[in-house]
Amino acid sequence: MSNRHEQQFEEPTSQNSPSARTRDASSRKSKVAIVTGASSGIGLEAVKRLLANGYRVVANARRLRSAMTLLETTDVKLVDGDISHPETARQVVSTAVHEFGRIDLLLNNAGVFIPKPFSDYTAEDVSHAIGTNLLGFFYVSQLAVSQMRIQKSGHVVAVTTSLVSQPVECISASLANLTKGGLESVTRALAIEFAKDGIRFNAIAPGVVNTPMHRPQAHDFLKQLSPMKRLAEVGEVADLLLYLESAEFLNGEVVHLDGGAHAGKW
Repeated sequence: MSNRHEQQFEEPTSQNSPSARTRDASSRKSKVAIVTGASSGIGLEAVKRLLANGYRVVANARRLRSAMTLLETTDVKLVDGDISHPETARQVVSTAVHEFGRIDLLLNNAGVFIPKPFSDYTAEDVSHAIGTNLLGFFYVSQLAVSQMRIQKSGHVVAVTTSLVSQPVECISASLANLTKGGLESVTRALAIEFAKDGIRFNAIAPGVVNTPMHRPQAHDFLKQLSPMKRLAEVGEVADLLLYLESAEFLNGEVVHLDGGAHAGKW
C-alpha cells in the first residue's frame, strides 16, 4: 500500500513491513465489501451471501454486536455505530483498509422508512430520515470512494425503494421519496463523475421486502402493492447485488425489484 493510502486512514505501518506485506497478499485472495444496516433483513443476508461467494466483509449497524446475528471471524469484522455520524463512517472504512487492505464494494443498505401523511411529519422524523438515508450514504461513500480511487476500481450500491418511481395512494411516505429519491439521483451523477476512475455506482430499488420490519399480519395487505401479489425475499435482493457485482459495464443504473410495481398502475 502506498504512503498516501496509509496517511489518509492513519495507518502507520510501512509498505515493506511484515504486516503490510501480509495485507497486500491477503488483498489478492478475494474482494472486500462493506455492508451497512447489517444486523438483519437485507443487510444480514447480503453479508452471508457475500461471504459464501468468497468476499471478506466489514459489517456495520447501530448495535450489531448485541444483535448477535453475526460473529466476528478472520473474514468478517463488526463495527457498531450510527453510520450517519462521520466518526462511525471513518471507523468502518479504516477497518476495511487496515484489516483487508482494500474496498471493492460498498453496500449502502442502512435506511429508515417512516410512513406518515406529509403534514404529520415532525422535525425529529425529518432529522432521522435525512440522517440515516442521506448522511448514512454520504460520509461512508465519500471515504470509500477515496480508497477506491487509489485502487482505480470499486463499486458503490445504494438500496432505495420503488416508491420513488411509483408512489401509491395507500402509502403516504413522502420522506422516503425525498431522501431515497436523492440517492437515485446522486447514483447517476456519481456514476458519471467517477467512471474515469473505474468506480461504478448503481442502486437497487425494492418493493416491499419480507423482513422483520413488516409484521406477518400486514403481509396480505403488502402483497397487494405488487402486480405479482407477493413480497420480495431478502435472498432475491442479494441475488441482484451479486449480479450487479458481476456486470462490470453496468453503471448509473437503478434496478427495480418489485414485481413490476414501478411500471405503472395495475
